Amino acid sequence: MTTSDSLRYTRIPTHEAVTIPAVGFGTLIPDPHVTRQATRAALEAGFRHLDCAERYRNEAAVGEAMQDAFKAGTLRRQDLFVTTKLWNTNHRPERVRPAFDASRRRLQLDEIDCYIIHTPFAFQPGDEQDPRDASGHVIYDSGVTLAETWGALERLVDEGHCKSIGLSDITLAKLREIVEVARIRPAMVQVESHPYLPEWDLLADPVITAIAERLHKTSAQVALAWAVQRGTAFLTTSTNPRRIEENFDISTLPEDAMREMRDHITTNVRFNTVVETGVPGFIPRAG
Repeated sequence: MTTSDSLRYTRIPTHEAVTIPAVGFGTLIPDPHVTRQATRAALEAGFRHLDCAERYRNEAAVGEAMQDAFKAGTLRRQDLFVTTKLWNTNHRPERVRPAFDASRRRLQLDEIDCYIIHTPFAFQPGDEQDPRDASGHVIYDSGVTLAETWGALERLVDEGHCKSIGLSDITLAKLREIVEVARIRPAMVQVESHPYLPEWDLLADPVITAIAERLHKTSAQVALAWAVQRGTAFLTTSTNPRRIEENFDISTLPEDAMREMRDHITTNVRFNTVVETGVPGFIPRAG
């Protein structure tokens, strides 16, 4: 069993001989300057898994933070796992490689550890990330299938600059469609998953709070440890250095605590409707 000191360093193996650090830092932070500071703080705290995306519009700031650590000698590239994502407007196969190369340039990396299709929905191709019609409705692209986009990602792996590929915000039915036709199977599938789906700062379920008090941990630390112990990786985002350190400082929960969370938490609510629309509910539209 994983010891309390090593839980935060857990790595999840995949069928592609890739191991993914279970404790990941998400970089969805609107301000690039704050992104660079927060990413620096995350790396200093011990995070070795960074989750990025073309859609977040801040890959360059994440790249600068990584370069700061590389140049300071506090971080080696081989110790870091970097994920970034293909946005919905680039699903057509001919747009995949240029989008991937642009992300690499912004991140200042020769290789990406995992490249993910941000959502299974294709939007009208072009430079506008959030294409809308005159009525404000998203303009989807019926000229490409998810399987075709996946084939373009497979070719990135073949070419050597992408170690693994995956999917995000996808239903089980859609995932099965890809697995059936995939030559290279998904190494990572990102979905909304946690004990009962409220915002971390609003955790108030008596099961979680009682466990936290008993173990002298915060409610968020209990929920994050739960994620790793059930065999999944998590992503957490903050711009507060103290909170970033706290989110990395997780310890193994006793079996009775895991049992309590499994047996006594029954809430099942999804707040992010991206799986229905392709539009992440947590990304603000550019004004």
